[in-house]
Amino acid sequence: MTRVVIMGAAGRDFHNFNVHFRHNSQYEVIAFTATQIPDIAGRKYPAALAGERYPQGIPILPEDALLDLIQREKIEQVVFAYSDVSHQYVMERASTVLATGADFLLLGPAATMLKSSRPIVSVTAVRTGCGKSQTTRRVAQALKEMGKRTVVIRHPMPYGDLAAQACQRFASYDDLDRYHCTIEEREEYEPHLDRGNVVYAGVDYGRILKEAEQEAQVILWDGGNNDFSFYKPDISIVVTDPHRAGHELSYYPGYVNLRMADVVVINKVNTAKPDDVELVRTHVQQHNPGALIIEAASPITVDDPGVIRDKRVLVIEDGPTVTHGGMSYGAGVLAARQEGARELIDPRPFLVGSLAQTFEKYPDIPALLPAMGYGEKQISDLAETIERSGAEAVVIATPIDLGRLIEFKVPSTRVRYELQELRPTTLAQVLQERLG
Repeated sequence: MTRVVIMGAAGRDFHNFNVHFRHNSQYEVIAFTATQIPDIAGRKYPAALAGERYPQGIPILPEDALLDLIQREKIEQVVFAYSDVSHQYVMERASTVLATGADFLLLGPAATMLKSSRPIVSVTAVRTGCGKSQTTRRVAQALKEMGKRTVVIRHPMPYGDLAAQACQRFASYDDLDRYHCTIEEREEYEPHLDRGNVVYAGVDYGRILKEAEQEAQVILWDGGNNDFSFYKPDISIVVTDPHRAGHELSYYPGYVNLRMADVVVINKVNTAKPDDVELVRTHVQQHNPGALIIEAASPITVDDPGVIRDKRVLVIEDGPTVTHGGMSYGAGVLAARQEGARELIDPRPFLVGSLAQTFEKYPDIPALLPAMGYGEKQISDLAETIERSGAEAVVIATPIDLGRLIEFKVPSTRVRYELQELRPTTLAQVLQERLG
């Protein structure tokens, strides 16, 4: 048997194992390595998910142990299985692995996409923070208006008990509490629940698909990071961001998504520079000339602008967007400036615990606080940092109501943003034409 290590971040890595390696006697998976997500390394992929060939489960080790692992365990193949990283980053890892003598592999859509008995609409992106979630919500609304019973399947975020999270169904806020969801999970699930959408997620996406097919006429794949879909789509919608023009060609696997897209949404055209919008359009036309291009705005609304005006405010943005997504601002910063904040507080002097570590790892984060909440400790650190900051008001630009998890001792207001397609073509028209 070929001895394998899978490099991952608690998502694509587990899926690739489940569909390609779990029952394949030609391979023995010795370990996973983990990065991007805290507190995953040091655990095990449990035997209940790994199958009868792995009665002890499979260890999950930190990625910085990879070279020692290759040598010690005589690893022959290393499979790269996480997303939203530059092409340079991928090839640096490839070169490091190849220098040991081992193979470096990327598993593609044909090897990893599962087929469904229901139509699949996938929404993915070229980078984290392009506006994929709001696009997914817009598609879900359009399908509902067509009378299609739609179930959303979300890209994995299994940060807790992996065996218990194998197949999760969310239909109410009570389900979020029942599964002890983190901020990261709530950010993706709550907006769907607010609109009456049922969401599935977990670890075993073969089982999840079978469950969802029982209650859906159409399945909507809600992608994560810039990963490609776990399911073979009938319609592939990919979101781009002209605030990071050029990234659609230089990040993995976002460029894969771009080339496979049926529809490309150029989002945020209301706030991006016209030259950057045109550059993205040119890249799409050059690299996927058959794709339909839809331009969209992402207008920002503030629940209570008076909370912001002339105040020293602490802006809380979506975590992944401003960390490994590389954005230097988000909707919260734009809203704070738009509504006349006196000062945007730099949280660095007030950071505690895991948030201090986050800023060490991503030193270019500007004067804002990423809503890192992969577990209870990070949520506690977030709450303490907010209190220590001395803010007169808090601007919440995450997709959820943080007030459900954190008690604010100063006034706060939420920033919201939804996709608004610009004519002549809308996503609803595309869905009507292709799904009837």
